[in-house]
Amino acid sequence: MNESSLKYVGKTLPIHDALGKVSGKLRYTGDLKLDGMLYAKLLFSPLPHAKILSIDASAALEMPGVVGVFTHENTPKTSYNSQVWFEGQQKMAYEDERIFTDTVRYVGDKVAAVLAVDEGTARQALKLIKVDYEELPFELDPEKTFALEGMLHPVPEPFFNKEIKCGRPEEVFAQADLVAEDRIETPKVHHAALEPHVCLAFPDHNGKITVLSPCQIIYAVRLNVAKVLGLPFNKVRVIKTPMGGSFGGKQEVLLEPLCAYLAMTTGRPVKVELERKDCIVSTRTRTKVIGYVKTAADREGKILARDFRVIADTGAYTSNGAALVAAMGKKLFRLYRVEHQRYLGMAVHTNTSVAGAARGYGTPQIMAISEINLDHMAGKLGLDPLEFRLKNLVQVNDPDLSGGPSLGDARIIECAQEGAKAFAWYEKRRRPQSTGRFRRGVGMACCTHGNGYFGAFQDFVTMTLRMLEDGSMILLSGLHELGCGTITSIKQIVAEVLDINPERIEMPEGDTETSPYDIGSQASRVMHVCGGGALKLAETVKEFFLAQAALILECAQDDVVMCEEMVWSRRDPDRKYPYGEIASQAQRRNQTEIIVTETYRATDNPGSYGANFAEVEVDTLTGLVNVSEVVAAFDVGRAINPGFVEGQIYGGIQMGLGMALTEDLDIDPLTGIVRGDSLANYHIVNAPDMPPVRVLLIEKGENNGPYGAKSIGEIAACAIAPAVVNAVNHALGTRLKVLPLTPSRIVSGLKKKEG
Repeated sequence: MNESSLKYVGKTLPIHDALGKVSGKLRYTGDLKLDGMLYAKLLFSPLPHAKILSIDASAALEMPGVVGVFTHENTPKTSYNSQVWFEGQQKMAYEDERIFTDTVRYVGDKVAAVLAVDEGTARQALKLIKVDYEELPFELDPEKTFALEGMLHPVPEPFFNKEIKCGRPEEVFAQADLVAEDRIETPKVHHAALEPHVCLAFPDHNGKITVLSPCQIIYAVRLNVAKVLGLPFNKVRVIKTPMGGSFGGKQEVLLEPLCAYLAMTTGRPVKVELERKDCIVSTRTRTKVIGYVKTAADREGKILARDFRVIADTGAYTSNGAALVAAMGKKLFRLYRVEHQRYLGMAVHTNTSVAGAARGYGTPQIMAISEINLDHMAGKLGLDPLEFRLKNLVQVNDPDLSGGPSLGDARIIECAQEGAKAFAWYEKRRRPQSTGRFRRGVGMACCTHGNGYFGAFQDFVTMTLRMLEDGSMILLSGLHELGCGTITSIKQIVAEVLDINPERIEMPEGDTETSPYDIGSQASRVMHVCGGGALKLAETVKEFFLAQAALILECAQDDVVMCEEMVWSRRDPDRKYPYGEIASQAQRRNQTEIIVTETYRATDNPGSYGANFAEVEVDTLTGLVNVSEVVAAFDVGRAINPGFVEGQIYGGIQMGLGMALTEDLDIDPLTGIVRGDSLANYHIVNAPDMPPVRVLLIEKGENNGPYGAKSIGEIAACAIAPAVVNAVNHALGTRLKVLPLTPSRIVSGLKKKEG
């Protein structure tokens, strides 16, 4: 379809709930208060590994306003895995978590909950609980857990191994004379959503529990709550509430089983809301990853072979460790044309905060490992890092050499070329290097990410679209709005097909009692897969509407014209009806309703692609880094809402800058205590620190995407960290490889280089 013929797709419309947010009328879960509601506050472990010998809650229970104290002794002992999101997946996931444990495995593990009539009382009562611990040996280093079989859980370490391989890399390395090897480390990172983790649950008179949660997968919440409480699915209702940020942190089921159990046990509404410190220490983090990588290339710059050995630190509980290790490996085979490559990924437990889903789901880590190593190889070859990559990047419709789905309309070469031009890469790269206190450098990196689960898991979406008697519409689905514009973008797709103002389409978020089943907002599937479902549904509704209109207008269906919410026959253009009149007459005359339910199944999983360029200035005295410019070029197929796409890229750049330079839980190696346990001690990149970011959208379309659309939300955060690291190394002539590049690491690296 010609760009100029589109009325809503490709236009920047405001997010659907913008007015409610800026006016304060939109109510988040933490704002809700129900009659008779109780408040729960949690007690967390101060030790990295210990057996709980006894818990004395008598003083807390005597405090006025305290309703109960809950521990491992009076809560279900049912084990579950917080990342399981569909029935049957339990067989593939080690279930090692409980609501409360009798053996704490990290500083921040859940020990007890106080339930009281107000938050202040619950908070004070926590201080009265006395816990007697027997301290146990602990290990924080993921590379040392290999020798500690069964220390944390009765499973060998690593508890998961995944090998992906193509060609004969061993033979190539044995003959190669030019090899670049590196050990690269990425940190545990906090999601830092503005809204803390929160949940509210209440029972009804008939044994049903309703859970209100700002989650990413309502059906995962239902699954795990039903399992822990021993309830059938139809007795657990989960409603997605407005979300104040997630970035993967609210993808897993963390507070909901506890909150639902407390509500069911007391027969009253219960709200659990964490403090910021507890969100940082006790929920989920980006997985710490250690990667050993080597690359072989010929003298002309063709990559001959690559080998990756990657260790993922999943923390104290298994969570998504296995899935993340597999996901990291798959990405490596979808960015460069490497005929001989091996990936060996391992997941291990440590006595640290639990890792889980985080924006990019392993891609930022594996791209950092890959891209920092490629700059090392480019240096050995004496090649410009961009030119080296251009010799090896994948091209349109290349196969996935690991056996996955085709890469589709892969436009990474255009991203790299157009980004380099906008950044003035060659001019900046060739300027003389400074040797003074302040040194400038430039770096770049490429990345890829997926568009759903096709090729790995089931991926389908069911939606119902209904036209009401006044022509307005209701779109029912199981979708979740995370603040990135999902609801508005989906409405734009439907509006484009039916030529209706998007504001005339109401689209409530997911509710397990009224919404069709959906696997949630994950895997960068929403725009490509769910958007494809919305397009198919709207087209089906259009055909049905035209058929009904033809009966009412007494003409052939091909003669019916739909335009700007009016309908008429080409043979009688003066006799026009609004959409609503057709819907109303369809009910009265044809005894039917304009309503269609459609299931759309993914048929592909193309790659989204990006190239980021960064310029930095490094103060060699203090080790401080100022990122002065970023150019971010992304292959998005087509931007349904360009403003939303650009917003995702700005946010992704901000997160990646933090990963590169400042963000780390910083766990004390002697005590296991998280030192970055507050926003004062955990350093995210704030607005004043953001560099100018120029966004370039490469919009060449994708065959099966709605109007050609592909994902952007996760890939936006996947290339900037290695681009910045490469820029710092270019400025200093170093090969720093442990993220984040804190001032102390930079100064230490310089001293080693110059010493």
